[in-house]
Amino acid sequence: MPRTLLLIVLFVALLLELALTGGSFFAPAQTLALFGVKYGPANAFLGYVLGWLLLFVSMVCGVALIQVQKRRPGFATWCYLLGVWWIGIGIGIYLAYGKPDNLLLDSVKGLLIVILTWRCQTARLMARRY
Repeated sequence: MPRTLLLIVLFVALLLELALTGGSFFAPAQTLALFGVKYGPANAFLGYVLGWLLLFVSMVCGVALIQVQKRRPGFATWCYLLGVWWIGIGIGIYLAYGKPDNLLLDSVKGLLIVILTWRCQTARLMARRY
């Protein structure tokens, strides 16, 4: 059950990240407006960098999803990396800019991934012992 929930959370997270990535490349003004930044010549570079950063996070999420789906032993590293990344992003944005929606979306998503990964690992260890 934890593996199925982890797959669902990773899939939904991947869809959200890919949507933001596409928005960063094809509609940078609207995507930056989501983050509270006005698009203009001075920060067009910011939209470009944000797009590549989101693409990298999407790729890490995709790798984690595939690793969990194929039951690879190294899945936990990818999932913990992703979960801690999102927890840090959510808390950081909340503390720096006071946006509770990012705290809820990113930190809860990251916490779910960390907890479900931990549960998957304990289930594997218990299965190996007996």
